[in-house]
Amino acid sequence: MSPAYTFSQRHLLGIEGLNRLEILHLLDLAEEAVAVSRQVQKHKASLAGRTLINLFFENSTRTQSSFELAGKRLGADVMNMSVATSSVKKGETLIDTAMTLNAMRPDIIVVRHAQAGAAHLLARKVDCAVVNAGDGAHEHPTQALLDALTIRRNKGRIENLNVAICGDVLHSRVARSNIILLSALGARVRVVGPSTLMPTGIANLGVEVYHTMREGLKDADIVMMLRLQRERMSGAFIPSTREYFRFFGLDAEKLAYARPDALVMHPGPMNRGVEIDSSVADGDQSLIREQVEMGVAVRMAVLEALARNLPNG
Repeated sequence: MSPAYTFSQRHLLGIEGLNRLEILHLLDLAEEAVAVSRQVQKHKASLAGRTLINLFFENSTRTQSSFELAGKRLGADVMNMSVATSSVKKGETLIDTAMTLNAMRPDIIVVRHAQAGAAHLLARKVDCAVVNAGDGAHEHPTQALLDALTIRRNKGRIENLNVAICGDVLHSRVARSNIILLSALGARVRVVGPSTLMPTGIANLGVEVYHTMREGLKDADIVMMLRLQRERMSGAFIPSTREYFRFFGLDAEKLAYARPDALVMHPGPMNRGVEIDSSVADGDQSLIREQVEMGVAVRMAVLEALARNLPNG
């Protein structure tokens, strides 16, 4: 990381719009955060005096707790807003909520929302920095960053790796963010899954599309499984979960189609026995637990980078 390089973005609303240098800068900052997180004294004062609000309209224990821990390790005052018991349930709009929060003078708001574009709308209505923690099926930038960090730490590089993203690509914001980021860093990305779970025009993102695991996992260095998002499905996209696992669930037999040193990833939470077998999820080739650790480090990096662009940063 060049000492002269600075992250100039005011918000982190998606991977789309970031250039290669900005992505690498965040990954390098996250490497430093990993070292901090492994110390006995895990705290820095980068966000001392700052206020971070976690605004989650969708439940996500993993992502919310990760942002909370990241904020506290950097010295911020952290507030988790429980939307389920808030005025939003009484009919308050996202804009009303934004105006209310803005009056509290936070420095950073982390938002997760079921509708694509919610983070962008919020960013236009508040004076602070906004981090997108997932908006509909659009983007989940910090997940893609932590996945890239995990890959780079284990493979030594991202460039020229074959990455297979498998499963419910249609409903996955993780897939979209990863495709954009990994492609920007020189990986060869492919998507694998049934045609009913593939977005129209997905090949326009520069990926190869496969509809069988045997073809899709051939020569893969990284096998990234996606959760089957049944809560977003309004129709019958698969015959049954048993049938889905038979053809697209990752077990030892299907993993053998990939390179012998292929590594397995999953953004979580996992549906064991649906998209991944427990023996693979807990096996020697799995990076799933490490992804959780890298999540805290990446979120520390993002918060720190954005804090530098705040007034008096």
